[in-house]
Amino acid sequence: MRFLCLLFIICCFASCKVNKDIIAKEETEKTTINAEKTADGIVEVIKDTIEIPIEETQKVNTENHEFNQIVTKRTISSHDLWNELLQKYVSEDGKVDYQGLKSEKEDFYGYIHILNLIYQHESFNILSQKQKLAYWINAYNVFTVDLILRNHPVKSIKNIKNPWKQRHWKLGDKWYNLDEIEHQILRKMDEPRIHFAINCASISCPKLQNKAFTQVNLEEQLTKATNDFLNDSSKNNLSKDKIHISKLFQWFAKDFKKKGSLIDFLNQYSKFQISNKAKKSFMDYNWDLNE
Repeated sequence: MRFLCLLFIICCFASCKVNKDIIAKEETEKTTINAEKTADGIVEVIKDTIEIPIEETQKVNTENHEFNQIVTKRTISSHDLWNELLQKYVSEDGKVDYQGLKSEKEDFYGYIHILNLIYQHESFNILSQKQKLAYWINAYNVFTVDLILRNHPVKSIKNIKNPWKQRHWKLGDKWYNLDEIEHQILRKMDEPRIHFAINCASISCPKLQNKAFTQVNLEEQLTKATNDFLNDSSKNNLSKDKIHISKLFQWFAKDFKKKGSLIDFLNQYSKFQISNKAKKSFMDYNWDLNE
């Protein structure tokens, strides 16, 4: 039933193909929805919610997947499908059941298709900073999971050739890779906590949160992701005079120093005050798969 929600969004944002005659007739052009539905769609997208009040049989094609579904009326969040998958297949400590996700191809690739439809919609350019952050964090995470699924079973993401350079995901007219989303989009949004929200499918990475990010809860979610990471002793050991921390703070040092020193950043989330003279060292990074 969850995948049915995708089909509503497709009706709102993309071509409305009702039967074979219409598909054949309008093969080279998209059918636009009426102005009332378009306006409703824009308003609802801004709220992270989309409502499509129609009922039709639809045929949806995603990369390497073709599904036939019956559409029924329902109001959903644009990230609900991803949230449901995360709740079902990601544990509280961030372990991912990749084999289980393989059995949910319709919903999984359906959500990726939702991301593409949102990206193509005219309202995408006027989304707020929080909405765009939530969108791109979710996109990065689902694309990372997809990369693993394409190569599963695999012991480490680093066993995949050029994992962060592969362009498997088309949004609008552009094919994206993980590097571009992280470095050219997310890091340029001046929010260092994105490093604790995006996941690289590895043991030493900040855990994959088992709830989708939304603009409504973004601040709370980023704070939680940061606290989860800093308070995990397998990834960071903090004390007043000595810190043994993740290499993320070495690789992306400048991101954490934009409003002060690294210690200043850590002290915002530490349970105790770390001395500015604290000795610093970095932990080895475990790239084993997070399953």
